[in-house]
Amino acid sequence: MLKRVDIVGNPNVGVFITATDDVAIVPYNLLDEKADIIKETLDVEVIKSSISGSSLIGSLSVANSNGIVVSPHVLDREVKQFEDLGLNVATIPGQYTAVGNIVAANDKGAIASPFLSDEAIQVLEETLDVNVQTSHIVGSDIIGSLLKVTNRGFLISKNALQSEVNFAREVFGVEGDIGTVGRGIPLVGACIIANSNGAIVAKDSTGPEMARVEEALGFLDDDF
Repeated sequence: MLKRVDIVGNPNVGVFITATDDVAIVPYNLLDEKADIIKETLDVEVIKSSISGSSLIGSLSVANSNGIVVSPHVLDREVKQFEDLGLNVATIPGQYTAVGNIVAANDKGAIASPFLSDEAIQVLEETLDVNVQTSHIVGSDIIGSLLKVTNRGFLISKNALQSEVNFAREVFGVEGDIGTVGRGIPLVGACIIANSNGAIVAKDSTGPEMARVEEALGFLDDDF
């Protein structure tokens, strides 16, 4: 299911929300009616929470079906809440707290900023149970903001080179394509919430952008 709705009052829905195929973690202040839209569209349990006391859950975490890696400033009560969901929880070591902005992952692989330490890469690999590759995308290290990946497909910034698209295909083990949302925004990872069941994109996304999202994220594949 693909929906174009206003969830958080601005196009950066992916900054505030983290979703896997099983759960979506949303801010405490998200309206119940918005949480219901996420539940219906992604077909997941919706949990209200925070990370480091912040509503920027999508920026401060990266997750897949195996676990969640969060800011080192996460609170004990938040860790317990995630563990109660059955998630393997770990904190990212080092100075980079916005792990969701610099890492993108599905259940088959992950791409991370080259600035992350070997220790941080090891934590990502052990917690998410995937092989992690490091690379810039379009000359930037904000990998998680520049692409959205699920277990069905990925959408990457319109500015990505073909070699970068091919690299993402190899790492994530799924097909994907370039695109934008929200009338030309290239930071598609910051402006999409998605899993294998559906996606929610920035409200101002055009028809052609929606079509590209649907195809790139694999929702046209009836064999999935």
